[in-house]
Amino acid sequence: MGSTLIGVGLPNRQRAPELFVSEWFNTNTPIALIDLRGQVVVLHAFQMLCPGCVLHGTPLAQRIHERFAIEGVTVIGLHTVFEHHDAMGPVSLAAFLHEFRVTMPVGVDAHEHGNPIPVTMAAYGMQGTPTLVIIDRDGYIRHRYFGQVDELTVGLRIGQLLAQDPEPATASNDKSRA
Repeated sequence: MGSTLIGVGLPNRQRAPELFVSEWFNTNTPIALIDLRGQVVVLHAFQMLCPGCVLHGTPLAQRIHERFAIEGVTVIGLHTVFEHHDAMGPVSLAAFLHEFRVTMPVGVDAHEHGNPIPVTMAAYGMQGTPTLVIIDRDGYIRHRYFGQVDELTVGLRIGQLLAQDPEPATASNDKSRA
């Protein structure tokens, strides 16, 4: 299973939409992307019954979480269920996170009544799982991968973003942050 790279090098950068989460695991407080400005954020969208997520995506996200935490990188898991809803409830997710030793914060992507596609998944235009989104220190989506992604590529992209300085705050930037 290869990866699809989307959105790299586009002239019009897209501000990362806020996360729409109904429940959090591995954190005592809800996480908002606006509060993470100044950090590189790696968003890992997964389903616990997705083979690519279990075999590749989630272990990679956990390794990034463990390796880059001291470098100013925040990794957030997003359990985004768009199929088999009944089998992947909060109790099952808690057991999955425990069994697979997932320690990064994980949010459950919210659903709108009657819509099988979760809200954050739709806001980001995700094609499925696993999806890895890398957000720069200014809150813009810089890299998006669907499927299995090469670890060295991800490490390089994170390193490049860590080496860049965030944009200075201006009145126009402050308005877009609201």
